[in-house]
Amino acid sequence: MAREGLLIERPLLRMTQEQVERIHQASMEILMDPGLICFNKDAADIFQENGAEVTTLPDYNHPAWLIKIPEQMVLKALDSAPKTIKLGARNPENALIMNGEESRVYYITGSETNIWLDVDFPTYVKKADSSKEIQVPEFIPRRGTVADLCQSAHVCEHLDTLDGYIRTVNIQDKDITEENKDVNKYFASLNNITKHVMAGLTSLDQLDNVVNMAEIITGGKDQLKENPIISFITCLVKSPLQFVEDTTDTFIEICKRGLPVVVSSAPQAGSTAPIKEAGIIAQINSEVLAGITLGQLVNPGTPVLYGSVPVRARMDTLNDSYGCVETSQYNIDCVQLARYYKIPNYSTSGVCDPKIPGQQSSIERLFSDILVTLSGPQYLHCTYGLLDCNSVFCLPQAVLDDAHFKMIKFFLRQPIIDEEELADVLKQIRTVSGTPQKIFISYIRKVMRSGQLSEAYPFDGDGEGDNVFKLACEKTQALLEKPVDHIDEATTSTIFKEIPGLLPRLNIYQ
Repeated sequence: MAREGLLIERPLLRMTQEQVERIHQASMEILMDPGLICFNKDAADIFQENGAEVTTLPDYNHPAWLIKIPEQMVLKALDSAPKTIKLGARNPENALIMNGEESRVYYITGSETNIWLDVDFPTYVKKADSSKEIQVPEFIPRRGTVADLCQSAHVCEHLDTLDGYIRTVNIQDKDITEENKDVNKYFASLNNITKHVMAGLTSLDQLDNVVNMAEIITGGKDQLKENPIISFITCLVKSPLQFVEDTTDTFIEICKRGLPVVVSSAPQAGSTAPIKEAGIIAQINSEVLAGITLGQLVNPGTPVLYGSVPVRARMDTLNDSYGCVETSQYNIDCVQLARYYKIPNYSTSGVCDPKIPGQQSSIERLFSDILVTLSGPQYLHCTYGLLDCNSVFCLPQAVLDDAHFKMIKFFLRQPIIDEEELADVLKQIRTVSGTPQKIFISYIRKVMRSGQLSEAYPFDGDGEGDNVFKLACEKTQALLEKPVDHIDEATTSTIFKEIPGLLPRLNIYQ
């Protein structure tokens, strides 16, 4: 068993097949001229040993190499990359099966924000009439903690539309260090959610500890390969066209272990990529294909996702603008390219520019969520509480987003229009037309019981005011009061004995 996901029968396309092939050819040209600058010796050696043209670059403060990757090397890598990838889960029924040729969407949280947004509702009194009071949400930003991450995973376990979990907040407690951050963020997530968990690594030194933790939970190395309950995000390519030293080291080591990994490219159109759509898409495609090629050279058959997190520069400040229309265009193009290569796609939607929930936030995230969903990415890293260009996370906003994704999923259901259905409705129309009242209300109950009617908006107020966010906060609290399916006591005990650096307060059995 696995999660069903949302099948998009006729995915939204922006490019023609001819345009996709032109982007592919442009990407192949980019990988040969100008090629990529590599600051990682192991990667340079791997490419050279397999036939790429590698030249030492003397004019850098750090050892650097120019790598020119031939098209045949890329095509061979694409042939060896799995076209179907399984992302497992503590509860096997929450596994995700992603076929690169099938437009079945899974909704995932993301991403690791530095700021956690608390919400309070102070009461204000009208000056002209002291009998009138109103509660207005007040947003209090602060640094995220391990306790926040546990709360986030706990709530996300109970969000119906959510299929998998990317850690939502950067843990910044005083006793969190570079050496213990990875084991604590993975354990805090895994211990509070039974869905798939993905994160990036802070320190390569902690990779084995994180993997060992997952093996203890699943029952061993072979069991983890069969049920990979964790996966990794790597930004090994820094735009434009540079292999970074440390993240490339991490990527190589993950590939050696054969665990699922995302090759993510995140350029900003106008600064680290061309502002024109054809330019940024050709560059993203080049960068991702270079990463996929390296992964397959390291370990053929490594499950790798084609990752896109593009953004456009604001024209006034040159900061990121996730809420602009172009960002959705870029992502939809990348979904189409990943499907062209038959590689499961990690895409992005629903990130907005405002720092707090509100009208602009809702408009930007819904516009993006609807359109990118329609394009059919397999692994949609999306809104669920994200604000301020991925730098702020708000838990009640994630609960609101869950309700909005329910609406999107309901809308995208395939209509039931077959011979039996039409015969039934024709009978209804003829029957009702022959009555004095001419009302179809007696037929509603059966349809309601079948689940074919959409539900009322769960945060509908009294009609006199907008209470949506207050009701979302109340729903958040109700979800936090639901039980947590923690890792069992015996397994937790083994983890704390064998994995160094875990914070004792995370062991709920002590």
